[in-house]
Amino acid sequence: MGAVFRYTLIRFRGRILAWGLALAALGLFIIPFYDLYLEQEESMLQLLEAYPPEVMAFFGGMADITSPEGFLDGQLATLPVILGIFAVLAGSALLARDEESGRLDLILAHPVSRLALFGGRLAAFVAATFAILTLCWLGFSIPLSGSSMGVSWGQMTLPFLSVLAVVLAFGTLALLLSMLLSSRRRAAGTAGGVMVASFFLSGLANLNADLEPFARILPYEYFQGGSAINGLNLVWFAGLLAVSAFFSALAGWRFQRRDIRVGGEGSLGLARPAFLSRLRRTSL
Repeated sequence: MGAVFRYTLIRFRGRILAWGLALAALGLFIIPFYDLYLEQEESMLQLLEAYPPEVMAFFGGMADITSPEGFLDGQLATLPVILGIFAVLAGSALLARDEESGRLDLILAHPVSRLALFGGRLAAFVAATFAILTLCWLGFSIPLSGSSMGVSWGQMTLPFLSVLAVVLAFGTLALLLSMLLSSRRRAAGTAGGVMVASFFLSGLANLNADLEPFARILPYEYFQGGSAINGLNLVWFAGLLAVSAFFSALAGWRFQRRDIRVGGEGSLGLARPAFLSRLRRTSL
């Protein structure tokens, strides 16, 4: 399992650097703007008042955007979706990509169990996601020393822990779907659709209370954002990690009990109709 973990993490290194450094650069660019917001507080508040109330309600109000938590709420609102793209693509491809290319059955021909392969790759995916968020956290934390935001590096860690929990929920859902659906693309598309729906339902629930029950069953509703600097909701955090563990356990159970596909992406595992078999034999 250790060898699988190291090899898979090495395969992730390019994406870790690309995603991590890009998001870190975003933080280095964004945090210095807080002081500009304070200098133009009155103008910023007037600008916010000019927005339609529905837009403000969608993003939770943002009435106090010049406060550290309000400012970070606005800047981090889409981060779970942005990083969720990586998680969904990586999670859906964790095993299915090799299966569809015909490599997975060759890998399992070596003295490695399915459980060790699954566990090593899952651990590498979690480590890669954590590494990306660590680089992103550094990008948001380094400028704090020159900012009047008054947020410590430790406080800045808390919103990123919330991002981690939400992103892992989407990533492990994609992994589970890759074990249930006929192709990696379908798994990624379905998990991505759930992620986008979760984001929009969470915002629309602020406009229509009838949507709240639907928003509450999806992960984004439990993302804290900037408000986490005042204290991480440990119940939400633990709940999201429990959901990720549940999806992972189901995916592992399914992986150990299913036949490895060798027909390529899109194979539904259905029996070939008799007339197609006869047609194929005739053509040969």
